[in-house]
Amino acid sequence: MNNHYIASTERLILRHFHILDAEAMHQVFCDPEVMRFSDGVQTKEWVQGWLHTCLERYYQTWGFGPYAVVESKSWDVIGYCGLFYFPDVNGHPEVEIGYRLRRSAWGHGYATEAASAVRTFAFTTLGIQRLIAIIDPSNAPSIQVAKKIGMQYETEVMLESYTHPDHIYANERR
Repeated sequence: MNNHYIASTERLILRHFHILDAEAMHQVFCDPEVMRFSDGVQTKEWVQGWLHTCLERYYQTWGFGPYAVVESKSWDVIGYCGLFYFPDVNGHPEVEIGYRLRRSAWGHGYATEAASAVRTFAFTTLGIQRLIAIIDPSNAPSIQVAKKIGMQYETEVMLESYTHPDHIYANERR
């Protein structure tokens, strides 16, 4: 694997994004059901900006970021799974594992497979000691993914501009 590929599983490849992934990611970010527990449907311009942030800030500054989740059979980008730095979550800096897949990829175990690979990459390759997931308490499928990769409910967090607290699930490196 070259340095832009961070992990592969039986069915998936996780790699750095590139600008050519904009259309695939627009399919994720423009779906109201996919974005139900987030900031809502996004524009093509927003997706372009998000990709530029991945390329120019996350990978360059932190050495990690969101990764394209690629179905290895079709080579389709079906969403993202990756790591996000938060300087202050309840008074502490944290690294969050986040995942979002297009709706047609739901129900196949891809989110758990991708999140498990990213968790392993974070702990073993990057040496990160702790990961969190910030999840809307109504988002049962996302909570299930977090639990399946070994995360446990820890506390609530009220993020800026939110109308209700999210739940924090956490996992420590063993």
